[in-house]
Amino acid sequence: MRVTAIPSGRRAKWAVLAFWIGLLAVAGVFSGKFDSVVKNEVGTFLPKDAESTQAIDLAKEFTPDISSAVVIYERADGAVTADDRAVAKADAGRFAESKHVTTPIVGPVVAKDGRAIEIVVPVKAGGSGQTGSSEIEAAVKDMRSILDSHQGLTTHVTGPAGYAADQADAFAGADKALLLLTVAIVFVILLLTYRSPVLWIAPLICVGVALFVAQAAIYLFARYGSLTVKGDTQFILTVLVFGAGTDYALLLIARYREELRRHEDRHEAMAVALRRSGSAIVASAVTLTLSLLCFLAADLNSTKSLGPALAIGVASALAVMVTLLPALLVILGRWVFWPVRPAFGSPQPPQRGPWAWIGSVVSRGPRATWIGTSAVLGVLALGLIGFTADNMQMKDSFTSTPEAVTGEQAMAVHFPAGGGDPAQIIGAAGAAEPLRSAVAGTPGITDVTPPVVKDGHVYLEGTLTAPSNSKAAFATVDRLRDAVHAVPGAEAKVGGGNAVNLDYKRAAQHDRTLLVPLVLIVVGLIIGVLLRAVVAPLVLLGTVVLSFAAALGVSALTFKHIFGFAGADPAIPLWIFVFLIALGVDYNIFLMTRVHEESKAHGTRRGALRGLNATGGVITSAGIVLAGTFAALATLPLVFAAEIGFAVAFGVLLDTFLVRSVLVTALTYDLGRRMWWPSALSREETASDHEEIAPQTLAPR
Repeated sequence: MRVTAIPSGRRAKWAVLAFWIGLLAVAGVFSGKFDSVVKNEVGTFLPKDAESTQAIDLAKEFTPDISSAVVIYERADGAVTADDRAVAKADAGRFAESKHVTTPIVGPVVAKDGRAIEIVVPVKAGGSGQTGSSEIEAAVKDMRSILDSHQGLTTHVTGPAGYAADQADAFAGADKALLLLTVAIVFVILLLTYRSPVLWIAPLICVGVALFVAQAAIYLFARYGSLTVKGDTQFILTVLVFGAGTDYALLLIARYREELRRHEDRHEAMAVALRRSGSAIVASAVTLTLSLLCFLAADLNSTKSLGPALAIGVASALAVMVTLLPALLVILGRWVFWPVRPAFGSPQPPQRGPWAWIGSVVSRGPRATWIGTSAVLGVLALGLIGFTADNMQMKDSFTSTPEAVTGEQAMAVHFPAGGGDPAQIIGAAGAAEPLRSAVAGTPGITDVTPPVVKDGHVYLEGTLTAPSNSKAAFATVDRLRDAVHAVPGAEAKVGGGNAVNLDYKRAAQHDRTLLVPLVLIVVGLIIGVLLRAVVAPLVLLGTVVLSFAAALGVSALTFKHIFGFAGADPAIPLWIFVFLIALGVDYNIFLMTRVHEESKAHGTRRGALRGLNATGGVITSAGIVLAGTFAALATLPLVFAAEIGFAVAFGVLLDTFLVRSVLVTALTYDLGRRMWWPSALSREETASDHEEIAPQTLAPR
């Protein structure tokens, strides 16, 4: 018995349903613990051999699990008064009483301009949650409640701890809100697609099951294996599972509806639908899964961990959509399509809509069509000129302006810009004084703390004059590293927030250089095996790369001139690339497997137009679903989420409406049977390779 007949078997369908109900009951226990394995500590993002990672490990001897909160007091109408200084001193004492704060507290320090006061509060960073340290959140909350009682003074809590607390606040409840929004988007699109008040229920239930199972599996791999889960994994996992899973459901249901008109027995119709659409669905999921697993070769732990977690999500969506969904649809019967039930023997819907028109236009001038379309995409890609993905300053990473941002702006006016994020230098104890001299003599360093010696190591901090995460700050870190590395016998390491972000930036650049060609090779090989051709994979890869360049070009201009974002995270282009390449290839696979099937009976040129007609509607619906789910990321209050959401949503729509329907179809029509070289299909010439094809002859078989 064929594997495809199992979910649609008269008895087996009930076994499939029982299996998933049992698995869901078990998964529900573990998926609820997902948040408990999320790690957001700075050191977990970087490669273990990065200098800042080594510095973090060594610095734990001196500052174990500590983050800094910088408290700023301003008096806008003049210099701070003696009373203001007394208030700040009293506050420092109250801060020290908190169980979340450690000592020593630095300050109060009055700014040179006399208009502000600064206190640096060391905060315990023990314990982790989805968006950061629970200790940090509690400490900052306590400090802000103390500061709220002051009159005539403007106060802020900023620094690394302030930003961590504001990120936690921004994300509070965001995972549930994103899930509800994603469900709403999928519901609306499915309702409009099927025009049925009940059919949408089955795919939506199935994609929910896939998400719960994926979360449970990720939890188990993280809890008992070596998988590291980051805070952003939850959000991207949700939209990817809903988007990809719904796409697979749409393709299967569309083919099932076709087969119900040809087969009286719905079990047989589903078996045929699974057999004919299954290869495209499996190939699409495998392409995306393997592309994500390429992330395992990354240097950045944040990238390396994201890939496998998302791959688990895609695999879960595939498993559910080719087993549970078919079983549910067969159990429910034809009435689930009400009010337009596909009766046995009824004619297929006429192919005289927009896809027939596009096919007609393409067939009249295929070469001019694909050259013109390519030129349009090339123009859109010009937006990449001048685009760089560099580390943004923390103040630019929010779509809003939380207190940590206003506090940093105030601190930059009155104090050294890098005061809340010093460079950390750790070296051999015997080189304490030479190290201090080297640090003090580095341009861009304004102040150096006295050396602290412990267990054979010496620890110093240097205050930067440049704002955190700026190009000037990175240049200072490089100069500082050159200076301390030159101290004989010091074996010094430079860490701190700026050093971490500099190492992050360089690791991300390395990952882009390595993973982009690796993903293209993986995708090309899968398409080649699926279509048994060499030309087709090369052509399809060329179209998705051009589509990616156009989407990122438009996105770069939108980020800068419409959204007003200050920049992009270094890892953003890689994530967008993988999503758009792998997901864009999905639609090409959906189209070209049908074209390949039709070409065997009707020739490649007729097959190209028949394939477009047969898949145009379902692929368009799938693209809209996927774009809608990724667009939901833009509701999160962080720039990186908004950038990924917009770029992927725009790229998917561009690929759906222009690249796949026009560019790929025109190229296939123009190349004809050469598209399938070197397979036997490339040598089978038919009359349709030379004739003009009328749109009314293109109804699917």
